[in-house]
Amino acid sequence: QVQLVESGGGSVQAGGSLRLSCAASGYIYDTNCMGWFRQAPGQEREGVATLYTGSSNTYYADSVKGRFTISLDSAKNTLFLEMNSLKPEDTAMYFCARPVSYPPCGTWLEWRGKQVIDSAYWGRGTQVTVSS
Repeated sequence: QVQLVESGGGSVQAGGSLRLSCAASGYIYDTNCMGWFRQAPGQEREGVATLYTGSSNTYYADSVKGRFTISLDSAKNTLFLEMNSLKPEDTAMYFCARPVSYPPCGTWLEWRGKQVIDSAYWGRGTQVTVSS
């Protein structure tokens, strides 16, 4: 059973930074991707950043390119999301995820709503609030 536990969320002012962490346990090795997704109130869950666990290839939503960085510490089974230059529109619940199957990581990033929710194991999320 896969378990994902996010931490590091909080409230910051616009322009600030946060670093999210996701501690993974259980059967986590049989996967090709890990990723971060977010969901704002009244909105669909959407991709933020994904990466291939066996390489340095990363993928980002256009809205976060140049501001967010995803990384994986394989030895510690921990996924990170470094978020800089935060904007109020980044306010959302952020979720760590591991796909159930083997989608291409760039394609998985583009899935939204029910399609992406049904595609993965999820943590409970960590809230990020950015004030102007």
